[in-house]
Amino acid sequence: MKVAVLGASPNPERYSNKAIKMLMARNHQVVPVNPAQKTIEGLAVVPDLKSLPPGIHTITVYVGPDISTRLTDQFIAAKPSRVIFNPGSENPALAKSLESAGIHTVEACTLVLLSTGAFESA
Repeated sequence: MKVAVLGASPNPERYSNKAIKMLMARNHQVVPVNPAQKTIEGLAVVPDLKSLPPGIHTITVYVGPDISTRLTDQFIAAKPSRVIFNPGSENPALAKSLESAGIHTVEACTLVLLSTGAFESA
């Protein structure tokens, strides 16, 4: 599954970095998204959602609503099947816009979903 990590961090203490490593360990294709980084965990980083390659299944969100709200059009244009709002990134207005555009949204922790085997079905 091709997964974009919005708010990807090179800091191994950050949950977004832990998610990148856990996704890679489970053989998902990971695309980190961060305008301030070039590589994270050996992966090429894209600066924004507009730069995502085609075929992204899931965008997992690690930025707050102050940032994600400004990216509504980019989320919709990326056409993921699903967007996961991790704890602290919840954005009901954005979720409603995405659902209206036919994009499934989930409020959950990516790490928990992966650890419990529920990532693919959430």
